[in-house]
Amino acid sequence: MPTCSRPAADFTPEQLRFPPAAGFTIRADFCGGEVSSDLGALLLAAVDRRIGLIDRLTDAIVDTRHPSYITHPMRDLLTQRVFQIASGYEDGNDANALRRDPLFKLAAGRAPLEADNPLACGATVSRLEGALRRSDIYRMARALVLQFIAGYDCAPASITLDLDHTDDATYGQQPLSFYNHHYGHHCYLPLLVFEANSGALVTTVLRPGKRPTGAENAMIMKRVLGLLRQHWPHTHILLRGDGHFSNHELMQLIVADGHADFLFGLPGNVVLSRQAEGLMKNARSHLALHQALAAQGLGPAVAAMRLFGEFEYAARSWPQAFRVVVKAEVLPDGGDLPAKDNARFVVTSLRGPSPRTLYNEDYCARGQAENLIKQVKCDLKSDRTSASSFVANFARLLLTAGAYVLHQQLRHLGLQGTSLATAQPRTVMLSLFKIAARVKQYKDRVLLHLPSGCPVKTLLAQVCQRLYPNFRMRAMPASP
Repeated sequence: MPTCSRPAADFTPEQLRFPPAAGFTIRADFCGGEVSSDLGALLLAAVDRRIGLIDRLTDAIVDTRHPSYITHPMRDLLTQRVFQIASGYEDGNDANALRRDPLFKLAAGRAPLEADNPLACGATVSRLEGALRRSDIYRMARALVLQFIAGYDCAPASITLDLDHTDDATYGQQPLSFYNHHYGHHCYLPLLVFEANSGALVTTVLRPGKRPTGAENAMIMKRVLGLLRQHWPHTHILLRGDGHFSNHELMQLIVADGHADFLFGLPGNVVLSRQAEGLMKNARSHLALHQALAAQGLGPAVAAMRLFGEFEYAARSWPQAFRVVVKAEVLPDGGDLPAKDNARFVVTSLRGPSPRTLYNEDYCARGQAENLIKQVKCDLKSDRTSASSFVANFARLLLTAGAYVLHQQLRHLGLQGTSLATAQPRTVMLSLFKIAARVKQYKDRVLLHLPSGCPVKTLLAQVCQRLYPNFRMRAMPASP
């Protein structure tokens, strides 16, 4: 009887059929040669060459593998994983399809078209995440802070650090996943710290899903401030965050620093409401007056009335009394609903700004941190924390943080003044990274053929010139 051979697992049809157009039949095959659609990997490699992120992360990990059995050095593994996350391939098993991609191999320092030097497979990437220890995780988080410090040529006069938590939904049996009533589901609650002006990520910490305590916040920030003070002893540091951070432990830490201040949201209570009642009464009176004038056609209608004031306040657990700024806001009635009071409080050790300036310009500016968190979470998929080990999930978060650092530095070093200067990572990926390149490897050089009609060819030339400012192009012989 005739024998039947089983098709290969990666079998693909030899031809694809498409609807005819312009009087032509249309077919496609897979004989185009070595072509990659991820030119962005080389841009990421250029950024890393300037800032040394992968080297710092590599130095933070103690490789316990036996040298005789190592096929993929630790630096290559981290390069592959971080670059793939930064290019939109957030899952570890994406490495199975990309391990022979010529541009990712070239970005990792390997010959692009040699068949015997593929990158790691998904199983190797998974083993890397599972093999990391708590000490490795601590040093990786510390390496991110050192990377942030290295981004400055000299100590800045002042910086503002935005602290915020975000929910990382969990769906399985991940350790330390808890139900969080505020978000309404089981989750982790990682902490992210950004520098406000540049959008640089200082560090991130994966946490259990429950609300953080003041002692926990202080423990984390004590280590961050300690590293910053080793390099910048006289830099003024402003810590800014919402009501999660108005704890006496963190306040005491900042006051003891001597060159730091804080600006935190403050949850309301009976005492604060009583202190603000006079200002709220004035706001109600002003709103009623404006509404009466508007009804008579003597003035415009107002959407809300806001007055600002301040007073000294000390909770029982606080080390001392601090300045509390109140926003006394009254929202107008909507139909049958009465006017609504909307008092908001912030507590600070700052003395200079007026209450209105401190609230509207200084405190509300922390909302930018939420946009940065969306870049980490939505564009780079930091919520891929489905491993069965908390340490492995922590490692995934830190690798995603490394991908964000590369994107932020690409904007800073290569995209300043361009149409992508403030673009989110997803926009940069779609506009600049996903460009097809045909790869040709010769004895002494690699040649990439990009599309003749590439819409961002001018931008690409500008970015490459900025990332390699001292590189001079030498004449190359014509390609065959």
